[in-house]
Amino acid sequence: MSGSIAPLVGFLAAAVRIGTPLLWAAAGEVLAERAGVINLSVEGSMLAGCLGAAIGAHASGNPWVGMAAGLVAGAIIALGFAAVAIWARTDQIIAGTALTMASVGVTGLIYRQATSGQVTGLSVITLEPLAIPGLHSIPLLGPVLFAQPLPTYLVGGAVLFIWFVLYRTTLGLRLRAAGEAAGAARAHGVRVRLIQTGAVVVGGALAGFGGATLVLAQVGTFAERMTAGRGFIAIAIVVLGRWHPAGIALAALLFGAATALQYVFQAMALAVPYQFFLMLPYLLALAALTGVAGRVRAPAGLGRTVD
Repeated sequence: MSGSIAPLVGFLAAAVRIGTPLLWAAAGEVLAERAGVINLSVEGSMLAGCLGAAIGAHASGNPWVGMAAGLVAGAIIALGFAAVAIWARTDQIIAGTALTMASVGVTGLIYRQATSGQVTGLSVITLEPLAIPGLHSIPLLGPVLFAQPLPTYLVGGAVLFIWFVLYRTTLGLRLRAAGEAAGAARAHGVRVRLIQTGAVVVGGALAGFGGATLVLAQVGTFAERMTAGRGFIAIAIVVLGRWHPAGIALAALLFGAATALQYVFQAMALAVPYQFFLMLPYLLALAALTGVAGRVRAPAGLGRTVD
């Protein structure tokens, strides 16, 4: 690889790697929102997925057991949200915020109990990059797209599958009908609340898998509050991506690039407080949402309580 493009390749590869957990969470959130539910507990599902992955991988010595544990942990948080917001018909914003705050406390408590007496915390076996033979040697694109950990490849397949389900199956039609016109869908025999519950739980599982990816394919350990708002950025990605799987994939890469850019700026040793660079992804989220405000149409029933 030419030395002149090595920094660019490193930056783009980092953008893809960093964007992967965001895309997992956004892929789950797009299902929930297409069904008419705005799930702010996606941040809590991601955090629970981080802890579940760390404990599962530490206890078993197998990172894929940790990935599965993260998926289940995320689904449990989402199931709690569905019970409160969909079946008990409480305000979705309040329910999601409360679940996320509870997740912060519960994960912190469990982590401290699990690491009591340990100085180094939970040691985990991480997932190494998997270079695809032949493809990883393609100039520029090869190291960026085809030398990543396996969850990065899987999320591409997940996005394609979600697109297929939403736009090419009867289940997807019913799910979108639940989010656009719940009353009309129910009149045609669609069990709206059951569809919404399934979408939320699957979405929470995907967010938990994204949290597990953050731990086992990137960071290599668990820390309290380590998601640092990534779940809320995933919600912004869904809006920026116009509630479409292809759109959220591009938006996730954009946010991944913004996060990778902050590391580039910090490495340049500029005379600017590093906290400013940490703000970049969140400033981008605000700018993106401001830029698309009024020009995108959310599902008509998004956030509405179903009787």
